[in-house]
Amino acid sequence: MEGPRIPQLTQVVLDATNPRASAEFWRQLLGLAYRQGHEPPEPGEEDRAGQDWLNLETGAGEPCLAFQRVDEFPRSTWPTPGVPQQLHLDLTVSSLDDLLAAHARVIELGGELCQDRSNSPEEPLQVFLDPDGHPFCIFVVQRGE
Repeated sequence: MEGPRIPQLTQVVLDATNPRASAEFWRQLLGLAYRQGHEPPEPGEEDRAGQDWLNLETGAGEPCLAFQRVDEFPRSTWPTPGVPQQLHLDLTVSSLDDLLAAHARVIELGGELCQDRSNSPEEPLQVFLDPDGHPFCIFVVQRGE
């Protein structure tokens, strides 16, 4: 007798006031690709796909992130009270130099630094907000040592 089927996580969906801008931020930061049919339009053309819902995939074509349009999205005020994180993504890099490079890239793409613990000897990390105010962490994780 077979046991119950276990659901598999397919992707994370983020609310966004501008799905195209949010998708572009994450696409460029993580090196993802648009699902076929979700690519940006040619200059001067209407962005029909980007008005409601967009999907990003890994280089292998696996679903990863999706963006659903909402009229308003309250920016997280974490770590202070007010608007909680509700959900956040954890990303990793392999060195402090990589963390500093990722920091520069996040800022260049329109994100903002929320908390800096890059000097922590136990767990160096930085917490950022994406352009819509979704928090995410980038940790230094040295593998294989």
